[in-house]
Amino acid sequence: MTQPSKSHGRLSIGATLKPRALMTDTPDLAGVWKAKILTLFPGAFPGVLGESLTGKALQQGLWQLETIDLRPFGIGKHKNVDDTPAGGGAGMVLRADVLGEAIEQAMAGTRGNWPLIYLSPRGRRMDQTMMQNFARCDGMTLLCGRFEGVDERVLEHYGIQEVSLGDFVMTGGELAAQALIDATVRLIPGVLGNQASTEEESFSSGLLEHPQYTRPADWKGRPIPDVLMSGHHGKIAEWRRQMSEDITKARRPDLWDAYQNRHRDGD
Repeated sequence: MTQPSKSHGRLSIGATLKPRALMTDTPDLAGVWKAKILTLFPGAFPGVLGESLTGKALQQGLWQLETIDLRPFGIGKHKNVDDTPAGGGAGMVLRADVLGEAIEQAMAGTRGNWPLIYLSPRGRRMDQTMMQNFARCDGMTLLCGRFEGVDERVLEHYGIQEVSLGDFVMTGGELAAQALIDATVRLIPGVLGNQASTEEESFSSGLLEHPQYTRPADWKGRPIPDVLMSGHHGKIAEWRRQMSEDITKARRPDLWDAYQNRHRDGD
């Protein structure tokens, strides 16, 4: 069997515009958070994760990414990975025997707190608390579904956690996996550079973030609010807090109710 996995990380990104330059095998870095991706489309990674601060952190070895191609685990001459749904119906379902072998290879050698996750619209919706918990793990393995999904027995046998990007259906789990990894990796110390930025942004306090402004001071007749130009840090903090509360109350009443309940319980 050909090696179905590719690692991305330190020493694997060269000065080239060719995506395959990111596909070089590299050894594991001890103690570094790692994402393993089970997918039929390993070429979709690192994708946007290889850009900007997450890409720089990947190159520096602050986190690691490994893709595991499901196709080599397929059955027969044509390496079939799916079959028709039991009981009939449209579409195809990823086979349990194919996924089982791939999962066991992916999880071999993993240690510590290492969740196994399936990107699925049936799962719990992603939120900031979830990402904070994932960032404290030693790593994670993500299963990207395709077609009509995966054989339910796989989810039951391996105790796989289902996680959803939102209440809608996509053609596969790859984009959702990238979103989950991005939201998690940015919480790893050193990735963003300025840890304070993650402490002040949306959802960190249970509220949406306040409005942000920068130069020019006046744009198309719209000036930056005077309080932000005052230099009075206490008043600025008070203004930002009030704006966060107002915006959350107006746009996300569910978050506002949860925020109020938490503070009420803490009184």
